[in-house]
Amino acid sequence: MPIETVKMSSKGQIVIPQHIREKLNAEEGSIFVIVEERDSVILKKIEIPSKELLIKELKKIASEGSKRAKSLGIKETDVTHLIHKLRKEKSVK
Repeated sequence: MPIETVKMSSKGQIVIPQHIREKLNAEEGSIFVIVEERDSVILKKIEIPSKELLIKELKKIASEGSKRAKSLGIKETDVTHLIHKLRKEKSVK
């Protein structure tokens, strides 16, 4: 892990060295989370999933939920009743 030094600008900006940006596939507009810990700052690049990926994942979750409901004998028409029943139980506690 090569060590580099960078200098902060008057606006609090620093430049991530090019070889690190390339290794992270970080481009203009890349999003990072920043964490401060004592005398250290940690940057972590985060990926925002595409709309298509989110839809795919939601469809997968819905499919798994449908399979589970079917295995439990729950019909779509039962869902509203179950929601109201659970809400009522929670409000009583």
